[in-house]
Amino acid sequence: MAKEIAIVHHADRRTDVMMPYAPGLIVRRGHLVFLSGVTAAAVYHSHPHRDEEFDLPGTMREQAELAMVNLEKTLEAAGCGLRDLVAATRYLTDVNEQDDLNRVWARWLGDHLPTTTTVEVSRLATHPRCKVEITAIAVTGDD
Repeated sequence: MAKEIAIVHHADRRTDVMMPYAPGLIVRRGHLVFLSGVTAAAVYHSHPHRDEEFDLPGTMREQAELAMVNLEKTLEAAGCGLRDLVAATRYLTDVNEQDDLNRVWARWLGDHLPTTTTVEVSRLATHPRCKVEITAIAVTGDD
């Protein structure tokens, strides 16, 4: 089944501003893929967590790059890619670093605009060194 995705816009939308996400998407055909959260840490790590497995860079930019690598790997394992994303939730431990995340996000996604929500949290459950976690939904289908 070929996937079919349409962007939802308000009838009175402003066209003089650039939004870095789609207000809504309708998936009419395809197969939904739900992804657990990825961080800058290795996707496969020990539980309970071990500190030596979380030697992470200290900046949001560097952690966002690693999180995007992990997101792309997980999507590829599911048979899709970044352009198949329809929704993402990004959890940050410091909303003041959102612009750094957005720059990395935009470079990886280009003109592809999934729906997004960004939430500031006091800490990510993965490890105190983690600054960002991304959960996502993608849609696959024969193109």
